[in-house]
Amino acid sequence: MAVTEEEMVRATELGPLFHTFSITARCPRTGRLGVGIATHAIAVASRCPQVKPHVGAVASQAHTDPRLGQTAIRLLETGFSAEKVLAELVESDPHIQHRQLAVVDRDGRSAAFTGSANGPWAGHRTAPGVVAMGNALVGEGVVRAMMDAFVRTDGEDLEERLLRAVEAGRDAGGQPNGQRSSGLLVYASEPYPWVDLRVDEHTEPVGELRRIFELYKPLREFFRVRAAHPDIGGEDEWLARR
Repeated sequence: MAVTEEEMVRATELGPLFHTFSITARCPRTGRLGVGIATHAIAVASRCPQVKPHVGAVASQAHTDPRLGQTAIRLLETGFSAEKVLAELVESDPHIQHRQLAVVDRDGRSAAFTGSANGPWAGHRTAPGVVAMGNALVGEGVVRAMMDAFVRTDGEDLEERLLRAVEAGRDAGGQPNGQRSSGLLVYASEPYPWVDLRVDEHTEPVGELRRIFELYKPLREFFRVRAAHPDIGGEDEWLARR
């Protein structure tokens, strides 16, 4: 997705703001829930994504308060829909105009909020089971490219779709001063993550996240099986058998 010169100049003039783009989604085929995210700040995955299996996925970004994501998960556990959770967060947070929120519930309903105090370009797109959003980006094309990439990869594993969406956001221009950290968090049916990968500080964190994911991908099932069957051997044996 091409970025116009006008968009790039305007974004560059913003200065050192909080810049983040993310995609939050549920896979209707497997029920997996997850978040893919990148930003210019350090260690974004330690603050912004919250996921619980069979419950929902949340991204809380911009001038983020991690407690918002935690609260959202608790509300989703009680059976609140994504729309109701978002309404409660907007109503209860006195600084909500500084926030950007995405909520996807266990039934694939999605809701999002972009506060008016977010630096331009800021906004979101929603569809059944997915929210793409970002703030202080080079332009709307970043979020549009993320959503398009996610839709095009229907049939792939959720973690692959999320990562491709983040890559598409980067390739569409991402943030005016580049990215510094990234993360990919996906839960399946177990109470521990199916994929939980982070790049906390790197000159090209999305590319580094892809490199790590390709190493981890053939071992996803190994770590799940080994939890109940510790006698299956080591990683090298597992890979050799496949």
